[in-house]
Amino acid sequence: MTQDDVRPVVVVTNDDDPTADMVVGELHGRSVPVVRLDSGHFPATLSCSAHIGGSTARWRGSFATPSRVAELDGVRALYYRRPSGFAFPHLDEQDARFAAAQARYGLGGVLVSLPDCAYVNHPNRIGDAEYKPAGLAAAAECGFALPPTLITNRPDDARAFVRKHGHVIYKPLAVPLYLVDGRAQTVLVDEVTEDEIDDRIAGTMHLLQARVDKVADVRVTVIGERVFAVRIDSGLLDWRTDYRTHTYTPVEAPPDVERALFAYLRHFGLVFGAFDFTLSADGAWTFIECNPSGQWAWMEPPTGLPMTAALADLLERGTNP
Repeated sequence: MTQDDVRPVVVVTNDDDPTADMVVGELHGRSVPVVRLDSGHFPATLSCSAHIGGSTARWRGSFATPSRVAELDGVRALYYRRPSGFAFPHLDEQDARFAAAQARYGLGGVLVSLPDCAYVNHPNRIGDAEYKPAGLAAAAECGFALPPTLITNRPDDARAFVRKHGHVIYKPLAVPLYLVDGRAQTVLVDEVTEDEIDDRIAGTMHLLQARVDKVADVRVTVIGERVFAVRIDSGLLDWRTDYRTHTYTPVEAPPDVERALFAYLRHFGLVFGAFDFTLSADGAWTFIECNPSGQWAWMEPPTGLPMTAALADLLERGTNP
């Protein structure tokens, strides 16, 4: 048994994550040790102790869950998905806010500083890439075609944008937890008309885009050096609203699009990205967004694309390409 055989992959995500479940199962099938943890379990069932300095030039110590221990200097790769947030319901509001900050910058700071660890993706790089304005600017710089886009809190500018482009859609700039009667809701991408824009738009920032005349959508999942492109035929403005309508077809990304994909990932220091495009009747691909923690596993069964294996390859290797 070599040293690499016993170095675990750490999977950081919430308890209900079927995508991570598939990857963990694949790694277990390869006899790769896995430590799964969720920041939301801290401090009840997740602990950490780390030390540096003196004769120690890099972090040493460990994370511990009820069933697993990961030595900080022995993690081969960290798969960062969608952990739940720190929560301290037993504390009053002010103390909980203080404790959450200490946990974020303490436990979170250790997580992003592991020595000799490959990240898929590094949490700090995910944070950078989740800013939609930064993503759109990088996409344009990398050569993608973009729809005309406005980000504003000025009602007059929003109305003028709609008048100019006619069919315009609204989409959220970020999607925090939004509850109605205790149930999580999705803020939908939808078309907006000029008469729907009033002075309430001044209350925060909004993203508006000219609607693209599309015949289908394409989800492109880049995992390390591999590109998996799937055409999604749904007939919907936002294909996420009804998965029952979908037809999935594996396709090849055009060479110029593929070059731009890797340029975009290099720009943000990512090794994984879930890209969304619209596909026009003339074959044009228009960039919509890239999610650095995006979903992909639901497309594997109907297409047969080996995305789980590709992700496990990246984690098992323990070095980023």
